Amino acid sequence: MERNVTEFILTGLSQNKEVQQICFLLFLLFYAIIIFGNFLIILTIRGSTNLNSPMYFFLSFLSFVDICYSSVTAPKLIVDFQAKVKTISFVGCMAQLFGVHFFGCTEIFILTVMAYDRYVAICKPLHYTTIMDHKVCTILMVSSWVGGFMHSIIQTLLTVWLPFCGPNLIDHYFCDVHPLLKLACTDTYVVGVIVVANSGMISLSCFVILVGSYAVILFSLRTRSTEGRKKALSTCASHVIVVILFFAPCIFIYLRPSTTFTEDKMVAVFYTIITPMLNPLIYTLRNADVKNAMKRQWSKKVMGQRSKELK
Repeated sequence: MERNVTEFILTGLSQNKEVQQICFLLFLLFYAIIIFGNFLIILTIRGSTNLNSPMYFFLSFLSFVDICYSSVTAPKLIVDFQAKVKTISFVGCMAQLFGVHFFGCTEIFILTVMAYDRYVAICKPLHYTTIMDHKVCTILMVSSWVGGFMHSIIQTLLTVWLPFCGPNLIDHYFCDVHPLLKLACTDTYVVGVIVVANSGMISLSCFVILVGSYAVILFSLRTRSTEGRKKALSTCASHVIVVILFFAPCIFIYLRPSTTFTEDKMVAVFYTIITPMLNPLIYTLRNADVKNAMKRQWSKKVMGQRSKELK
């Protein structure tokens, strides 16, 4: 294996200085919202006795994955907006590649598991507690993490063993497979096919499963009461919005031959930063149980603070 490259240079989102300053403040705000919003959901679910159903168990892990996922790319992107030369070491690049695919694929599996949970809850309500018991939920969650790890380790090993002996300019704001394959000084056709078969087919197959499950759910709601239909649709609508925002960009990026487009960077922003930022807003604004739990927790804290001051 021949490797003369010890570091890579990232082009980032823009070369314009003024745009970079605006983006620095904007993405710093985005990242703060991601951390605060997702941590708030985790603390709310963990601290509320009413949010103990499997749906909220999965939602708390989705929020945790969103924090980790965005943290792989956002801090480096924000720092690079202030840097003259946006460099990243070879090891750092491979670590970022691993993190992006590990947490990204894990999120795909968690979203699929959440769709299955909603299917059981709505289509088989009498058997819900039996089917989705603690053991099953734990197995599904562990499987999501293991699946994400297996996917990511394949992507990383395929890339790390490629020879990089020439140009080291990555036309992206983080290290991903397609831009790196473009820099390898060897024929990457086979690797590119494996990447499409791995990343692309995982995204597409999970998306098809999600669409199928929600189609069955919508079909089964015909016989429900108006109130039950509204509640089920409200919950499913939140999931569908998240699925579209996350899966559409992933399928666009990974379900195609190993080529890069100038639009890839902006598309990648959606699934690495925008979706993790919007998830807490989507799940809280459209979920009365979560909003009520947050209000109760804040009320307890305010009352507890006042009682301490009176003492």
